[in-house]
Amino acid sequence: MADDSAALARIAAALERLSPPPPPAPDLGAADAFVWTTGPDRLEPVARVARVDLGLLVGVDRARDTLLANTRQFARGFPANNVLLWGARGMGKSSLVKAAHAEAAREAPGRLKLIELHREDLPSIGRLLGLLRGSDLRFLLFCDDLSFDKDDSHYKSLKAVLDGGIEGRPENVVLYATSNRRHLMPREMIENERQTGVNPSEATEEKVSLSDRFGLWLGFHACSQDDFLSMIRGYCDAYRIAITDAELRAEAIEWSQTRGSRSGRVAWQYVTDLAGRRGVGLG
Repeated sequence: MADDSAALARIAAALERLSPPPPPAPDLGAADAFVWTTGPDRLEPVARVARVDLGLLVGVDRARDTLLANTRQFARGFPANNVLLWGARGMGKSSLVKAAHAEAAREAPGRLKLIELHREDLPSIGRLLGLLRGSDLRFLLFCDDLSFDKDDSHYKSLKAVLDGGIEGRPENVVLYATSNRRHLMPREMIENERQTGVNPSEATEEKVSLSDRFGLWLGFHACSQDDFLSMIRGYCDAYRIAITDAELRAEAIEWSQTRGSRSGRVAWQYVTDLAGRRGVGLG
């Protein structure tokens, strides 16, 4: 009898390992931002989001106004679109998402939550939506640097949040994604699908049409020299870094030339270097 009891206990323990109990409901009041992780599934609260003030994002006025309007109406409980922010590297796509969330969250305290979802965790998105569905809060899912390569089937999981399957996308969830690619896949992959597929037009359409499922497309392009200098001046004023316009112009242009590009990211890298040389903190 003792042997039977021990055997049953071992079987029960094995079954529990194979099918663990469901995780406890997340404490969504713990923070305004979370990171979704798997193994086990959980929402990790983020105490302090790394972001810049909306007013410091220069040269993206149209995208800023459109994204902020969409985020505000969503935070207020009205319908809103999924958004794809695409284009030039380092031009503030992810910064704009985080800044727009902060602005809208200030106007609706405790109501709008930002959840970062990594591309490799897209297959788990159905489970995440299950946790969020039915809540009286609003959730902005954020997937940064989203793109798909050859033989990558993760894009199929993304349709769960864009289309929602037979249940429909929860009305309290929208997705904001950033990408350097307008169609989320490299052009050579599209051409390869056309040339080698059994039914190439259908295979290509399935993948390219993924972008079409975003209600808003916001394009970001390389900035002009004037915008680049304005970005740096804005940062210097905000962080009280004393520098004359002539000195800033000469140093910033040289910095951009050594990097071979102008962007918001390059502007911030210069400001970081300048602040360090001047002994000014950026916290």
